Amino acid sequence: MNYSSSFNLSNCKVVNYLWPQFVERIGIDKAKRAVEQAFDLQRMNGNCETFPVLLFETCGLALVSNELVSLQTGLPCNRNGIVLILSIRDNLIQLLCEV
Repeated sequence: MNYSSSFNLSNCKVVNYLWPQFVERIGIDKAKRAVEQAFDLQRMNGNCETFPVLLFETCGLALVSNELVSLQTGLPCNRNGIVLILSIRDNLIQLLCEV
């Protein structure tokens, strides 16, 4: 697996409206499916030091290091059931926590 940290999350603003906008844009069923696929990616290719990222603009998926996100954003990312929604275009992030 290739690890790259070319995108600096410290430039991103933490918001709480990316998920509602994502759902509005693609619909609740597709949005839920995208999150399920993010968790599948984590289960298949991740480990206890990573969690999934859902790219807002493309519905793309990636894995990111817990430590990298914590260092660059100050967000606590050391538990299971987390997905980071990332808007690269707008430099916005939101953490979703599974309930």
